[in-house]
Amino acid sequence: MSNTKKIVLGAAAALIIALLVVAGVTGGALNTIDCPDCEVDASCETCGGEGAVVGSLWAFLPPIIAIGLALITKEVYSSLFIGITVGGILHSGFSFSGAVDTVVSSGLISAVADSAGIFIFLVELGVIVALINKAGGSAAFGRWAQTHIKTRAGAMFATFILGVLIFVDDYFNCLTVGSVMRPVTDSKKVSRAKLSYLIDATAAPICMIAPISSWAAAVSSYAPEGEGIALFIKAIPYNFYSILTLVFVVCMIFMNVDYGPMKLHEFNAVNNGDLYTSGDKNEVAEIEPCEKGKVIDLIFPIVALIVSCVFGLIYVGGFFEHFDFVKGFSDTDATVGLPWGGLISLVVIVVYLLCRRLVSFKESMDCVPQGFIAMVPAILILTFATGLKNITSLLGAKYFIADIMSGQAAALGSLLPAIIFLVACVLSFATGTSWGTFGILIPIVVAIFPEGSEIMIIGMSACLAGAVCGDHCSPISDTTIMSSAGGQCNHLNHVSTQMPYAITVAAISFVMFLISGFVQNVFICLPLGIVLTVGTLAVIKLISKDKKNA
Repeated sequence: MSNTKKIVLGAAAALIIALLVVAGVTGGALNTIDCPDCEVDASCETCGGEGAVVGSLWAFLPPIIAIGLALITKEVYSSLFIGITVGGILHSGFSFSGAVDTVVSSGLISAVADSAGIFIFLVELGVIVALINKAGGSAAFGRWAQTHIKTRAGAMFATFILGVLIFVDDYFNCLTVGSVMRPVTDSKKVSRAKLSYLIDATAAPICMIAPISSWAAAVSSYAPEGEGIALFIKAIPYNFYSILTLVFVVCMIFMNVDYGPMKLHEFNAVNNGDLYTSGDKNEVAEIEPCEKGKVIDLIFPIVALIVSCVFGLIYVGGFFEHFDFVKGFSDTDATVGLPWGGLISLVVIVVYLLCRRLVSFKESMDCVPQGFIAMVPAILILTFATGLKNITSLLGAKYFIADIMSGQAAALGSLLPAIIFLVACVLSFATGTSWGTFGILIPIVVAIFPEGSEIMIIGMSACLAGAVCGDHCSPISDTTIMSSAGGQCNHLNHVSTQMPYAITVAAISFVMFLISGFVQNVFICLPLGIVLTVGTLAVIKLISKDKKNA
């Protein structure tokens, strides 16, 4: 660790120790801001009667500290833990025992409970990947790809297409696309940072514009009863960030444009064969593959996984009670349905590989700890990130945002979609959750716009687009973490290389929401947004070329 990193982390740790010492001396007497839900009532569920710093700008201090430290020091675990600790101190009203209880119980233990289903699915997927590698399916697919996918652009575009096709759920998308395409992109010298970006750019954005997805179901649950899916579908054409991200990726691939930190990662991959450039490599022990493996030994497990996960999602959603596919998705819970599907597919895959005599039963069981070990970094980061989200929620970030939006709605007028987009970006970036962001903002958007109006649809789209954008950029977002895991890329490398691309599309989207607030015609706004995206990339390529020549 460099001296700068040591100094920054040391200063942060010293600040926390000082706050805890003060808390121990004062016994929590420094608290001066009351909870908006109570009169410092011991029965209040929001602050537990502690009169915590709830519903103010202070609610954003923990994620700001955590994200800032992570980007400066590149130490993600310690940065997230420091953010959680600061949040615990604020929430407890500077009480030492209250801070410890908040960090452990409301932060970390709740995080494990909230993410248990995803942890199980992560391990299941890690085991499946280990099984496929052991059976030789990945190696066979790599040999096939060497013959049929000739270029780096082809490998990246194939990754993009697979990401678009797996639109059911973002977690499922991230991990499946990464597992399948890693051998292909590695063989074509595509950096792990670029692979992780391609995964992330086709995870949440595609789920947010797919009417049959876990995201559509989540959005529907926050909309007025009976209007959820209809509003979601109407909002799709105005969801500039999601649509323009897909346009951006395709243009970036075929125009061969790279800039920001990604440019160095791609240069090293192409010229030096270094797929990582910096940071830990998230590599697992090499598995000696079976030489009899064929491409079908990768395709069959992936198809089994997809079919089983779709079955698990609609089963949990009650499909077999009402036989309504759309309702099955709208009522599902991905944290339950995906582990269901993963377990079913795991059993099917083991039986298939045993019948093919590619692995023995003992070898298949040896893949269980190997799969778990491969997912340990993702599980740890997800635990700390979810803990930070829980603390931020306890501090009442939603109250602060709701007050601002409700109070300024009338004055903003046609500028409101662009403002909503910015607010959603900031809230989603700070909290690391798209679902929590549109859960807060959708009821406000529905309330402040005329019912059924075009501007209300644009406002809804701005809310959803901003939520995806902030989630896409945030180091503590679960989708961002899953994309790092899927690409087996250092998490902060993925964040730092992806952010310039995401900010570029966000800037274009902001301009389009400004325009659409006045024009309110999707047939004008969407083509204009696509032209702006292509034009922006062309200008960036021209500038990069001029700098290189100079």
